[in-house]
Amino acid sequence: MQMGNYFGNKTKRIERFDAYSNSSSMDTNNLTTTTSVNSYSNTKSKKSNSQSKSSTGLKNNLNIDLSNMSVVLKPTVKHTASVIFLHGLGDTGHGWSSVFAEFKRPHIKYIFPTAPIRPVTLNGGFEMNAWFDILGLRPDATQDEDGIQKSSQILLNLVDEEMKNGIPSDRIFIGGFSQGGATALYTAMTSTHRFAGIIALSTWLPLHHRFPAHLKQCENKFSTPIIQCHGDIDPMVPLQWSDMTVKLLKTIGFTDVNFKTYRGMSHSSSPEELDDVSEFINKIAPN
Repeated sequence: MQMGNYFGNKTKRIERFDAYSNSSSMDTNNLTTTTSVNSYSNTKSKKSNSQSKSSTGLKNNLNIDLSNMSVVLKPTVKHTASVIFLHGLGDTGHGWSSVFAEFKRPHIKYIFPTAPIRPVTLNGGFEMNAWFDILGLRPDATQDEDGIQKSSQILLNLVDEEMKNGIPSDRIFIGGFSQGGATALYTAMTSTHRFAGIIALSTWLPLHHRFPAHLKQCENKFSTPIIQCHGDIDPMVPLQWSDMTVKLLKTIGFTDVNFKTYRGMSHSSSPEELDDVSEFINKIAPN
């Protein structure tokens, strides 16, 4: 689910793995695994006017951590909070870093890891960046439990690094888009950390049948703020999956779950959604 070069390509791009999962013949030369964001800056003049400034700031404050292939937007003042955001299928950390650069806060460090390259069953074994294998699109499809757990550990390793640098877990946001969001939700449920907030975009809770039995407790865990966002015409991850996830989270006991839907939004993002994400982060970690 590639975001692509946000500043260089304003066209709407959506993930296409579903088109191949239902086809008896597959031409991997034409396989695309892209998703998109609607142009955040085109619809708002004040963001459009600041785009060149944001682009310059991105170049000056962007760092690629080769040890874990993360793109990092460094804080420009004292570092007091962190956001770790995981991309979707077929993307890299670069795509979403360009999006967050539009509304990044100076005291927050933003980390965008890139998933390992692996074969994806639903795409006929085609290799791409993926947090875990996808075996089917039905709710009862077999899930890649081993892959989900390994990617969750990658995320937790990044959390541990931030904590070693003096940022407590309750000042660390974790989240992601689609597959990345699924990994973040699973990590939030199975970690003993209480995070600043969970950002779940166009996604679902994987291995949902394991909860609440496999939920790991920690102090104030159920008060963790969660924002779950989804388009109402998503053909890849149905809105129903998000709705079911929110209901499960509330049943488990989470008390601060904010569920937002967006009319006419497909498996992508929108200016309205990104405004909601920005407001969510700013409200919890204003400084």
